[in-house]
Amino acid sequence: MQQDRTPPDWNHWQPTMRATLLFIHDLDLGRVLLIRKKRGLGAGKVNGPGGKLDPGETPAECAVRETREELGVTALDPAKRGELWFQFVDGLALYVDVFLATRWQGEPFETDEAAPLWTAVDAIPFDEMWADDRFWLGGMLTGEKNFTGKFLFDGDDMLTNEMTWHA
Repeated sequence: MQQDRTPPDWNHWQPTMRATLLFIHDLDLGRVLLIRKKRGLGAGKVNGPGGKLDPGETPAECAVRETREELGVTALDPAKRGELWFQFVDGLALYVDVFLATRWQGEPFETDEAAPLWTAVDAIPFDEMWADDRFWLGGMLTGEKNFTGKFLFDGDDMLTNEMTWHA
């Protein structure tokens, strides 16, 4: 278990948990569907809907399921845009597939897990989000290339970050 505050050897890093995030981007109105998370890792923070993969589930299936469970919205044709590798000094090693959808069915509503927040793309509340989000979310929404982000966290504090943008 990692106890120090130095980045792991990312070349040999292995996640202990897999999860997804999905962002619905309303291109017509220039907004993105975010959530205020009510429980679990990151409770109280603003983020995209998502969660842990179930056994036998693909990342895309997980992203759609979690968005439906958290907001009552079904994302259509989500596209994988990135991956996030998180190492926490307490030992959690989390790999997250990040998806973007521009089509959906349903209107978001609040659930026990999350409250929906339609947010203008140019007004994303980064100060209420995980510290890594400011390194990749805006670029993803404005059409940048796909990405890989590698982050070391101590609780809510980001200690290191490495971003790579791909063709």
